[in-house]
Amino acid sequence: MGTTFDNKKEISAFIVANRKNFQDKLLSEAVNVGSKIDDILKKGNIDLLKNAEKLVVYIAESHEKELEEFAKIEGVAWAEHSLTLAFKLEWVQAIRRTLWHFLYEYDKMHETQTDREEFYELEKRINDNVDRFLNNFFISYSDFKDQQLLSQRKLVEHLSVPIIPISSMIAVLPLIGTIDSYRIQTIEEKILMNIASLKIQTLIIDMSGVAEMEIDIIVHLQRLLGGINMMGCEAVMTGLRVDLVRKMIHSGVSFEKDALTKGTLQQTLREYLVLEPCK
Repeated sequence: MGTTFDNKKEISAFIVANRKNFQDKLLSEAVNVGSKIDDILKKGNIDLLKNAEKLVVYIAESHEKELEEFAKIEGVAWAEHSLTLAFKLEWVQAIRRTLWHFLYEYDKMHETQTDREEFYELEKRINDNVDRFLNNFFISYSDFKDQQLLSQRKLVEHLSVPIIPISSMIAVLPLIGTIDSYRIQTIEEKILMNIASLKIQTLIIDMSGVAEMEIDIIVHLQRLLGGINMMGCEAVMTGLRVDLVRKMIHSGVSFEKDALTKGTLQQTLREYLVLEPCK
C-alpha cells in the first residue's frame, strides 16, 4: 500500500472518477443530513455534495492551507445562515468514513499489501486533516457568531442610552436597568459624542431606573461627570436611589464636585425649562 498511497493525486482522482458511488455511499452514511441537502442548498446556497468532494480532495492530497481556508469559509457560511452544527458534525464524520471506504477499495483494486507502519502513517495523515478542517470550521463559526452577538449587543446598548433633547441647550438621559463595565463604556461614548454634536449645555442624567451599580462603575461614572464638565456642559443628576447613595457614602465617592444633584426628574425639568432664556 505504501507505493500506491504515496501518489495522493491518484487517490483523489479515483474518488472523483467514481463520484456517483462516492455520493451514494456518503448519503447512506449520513441519513439525517441527506434528507436536508435540498433545504441547506436553498437556505444557505451550500452544495453539500460538491463541497464534500472538494474537502476529500484537499484531505487526500494534504493541501493544508487550502483545507484551512475552505474550513473558514464553510464556518462563516453555516454561522451566517444559522445552520445546525449537529448536521455539520454528522456530515464530516460521514465524509471521514466514506473516504476510508474508498481508500480500502482503491487499495483492494490495486492488490497491494498493507504495511503496518505505512498504514498508521496514512491513518494519522487522513484523520489529522479531517480534524484540522473541523477545528478551523468551528473556530470560524464561533468567531462569526461572537462578532454577530457583539454587534447586536452594541446596537441594543446604544438604543438603551437615549439622549433626548428637550430644548436647544438641554437634554435628558434616562438610565434604566443594571449598568456594567461594558454598558458604562457605551454610555461614556454616547454622552461625549452627543454633547459635541448636539452642543448640549446641560445634561440631566436620571438614575431613578438604575437597578444595580458596583462601586467600580460608580467611580467610572464619577470620572465621566468630570469629562462632561471639561466639555463645557453642566451635568445634573436626578433620582439617586437610597441603596446607591448608601454605597457611595461607605465608599467615599461623591458626585458633588462634578454635578448638581436634584430630587426627581419631573421637578428638575420644570425648573430648567422655566430658567431657559427665551429666544
